[in-house]
Amino acid sequence: MTEPPEASAVPPTHGDPTSSSGVSARVTTEEPAPSGPGGALRKAAAALPRSVNARATLVGAAVSALLILAIVLGSRLLVNFDSALLPYAVASVFLAFGVAYRYTVWISAPGAARLFKQGWRSLFSAENFRRTPTALPKMIATYLGFQKFLGARSHARWAAHQLIFWGCVLAALITFPLTWGWFTFTSGSGSGPGYAMRIWGFKILGFDSTSFIGWVMFHGLDLAAVLVIPGASYFLWRRMKDRGASTGQRFGYDLVPLIALIVIAVTGLLLTFSSIFLHGGGYEFLAVLHMVAVVFTLIYIPFGKFFHIVQRPAAVGMQLFKYTARQEDEVFACRRCGQPIDTEPYVENLRGTMRDLRLDFDEWAEYCPRCKRVLRGSAYLTHVKKGFK
Repeated sequence: MTEPPEASAVPPTHGDPTSSSGVSARVTTEEPAPSGPGGALRKAAAALPRSVNARATLVGAAVSALLILAIVLGSRLLVNFDSALLPYAVASVFLAFGVAYRYTVWISAPGAARLFKQGWRSLFSAENFRRTPTALPKMIATYLGFQKFLGARSHARWAAHQLIFWGCVLAALITFPLTWGWFTFTSGSGSGPGYAMRIWGFKILGFDSTSFIGWVMFHGLDLAAVLVIPGASYFLWRRMKDRGASTGQRFGYDLVPLIALIVIAVTGLLLTFSSIFLHGGGYEFLAVLHMVAVVFTLIYIPFGKFFHIVQRPAAVGMQLFKYTARQEDEVFACRRCGQPIDTEPYVENLRGTMRDLRLDFDEWAEYCPRCKRVLRGSAYLTHVKKGFK
């Protein structure tokens, strides 16, 4: 790789004891252990195993144990726990382990670690909140809630993704508390129509099951299924018909999640159909099929395409990091043509990631894409094809 022609700051050499980074590392090592909550967290982090897999397993086991404890306490020592929902509860514990394990492995990579630190530092920055108090709620709404970035690619894809997103959010808000015994419906008469909704044993509201609110309360999962089916079907159709989408797609990674969502939604609706119109005909078979689909999907989430759900909040933090830098006009200009590339903190963060990965051409991050191509072409003509016009 040819070096850029313009002179620029030479980054510290890794492993060189005379470099600034080497001095900084020695000073940091010799400093006394910091006190306070931050110091305790750093000491706890230092006590974790050095192996990424061992550390991820330990974190996953700790998160799973905390979830089990929360289930026991939230269900009032399992008094409100429905044993018929045990497979779902067990799958959710595996889900917690898998998410914590995969997330720990993910943020252990140099690039993701920098994104993670910068993103969460921006999220919890009091200075950012004072300077741009509306930035965080605006980004949560537009980036997480309404995913406007998808609308720039295709309005149809944005609409379908919104249907899947809000359907899954509604289903998760109902399913997990019910599965863990946190969320119960009780009736003083035993069969209604008056019901009380309780969370952790405390009454939140009372309603009549024959009213509109009662109908919505008892058919929330059906409404979620009605949202998910058209959204997932559109993406499945696009995967099979659109050459751009089907090129390079993988069955297990791209198609299985969509099929699983459709199976869960359709079998959920059929359970309601069976109980209302078929007097329970085929209900047991549908219930088993629905349970298998849900358990498979929960276990699949941390290791498949659905993991982007867990990664997305970190991306919001990174967007906030770039946004606050733009507010201070910290825009970095290309060293060759002067056109703006991105914010100065973002470019420096990119260079730091490249140095962490031992990529010895991090200075190229200071040039725009067009100038990189021009410089590479000029270097080729100078060193390989001398005199070629």
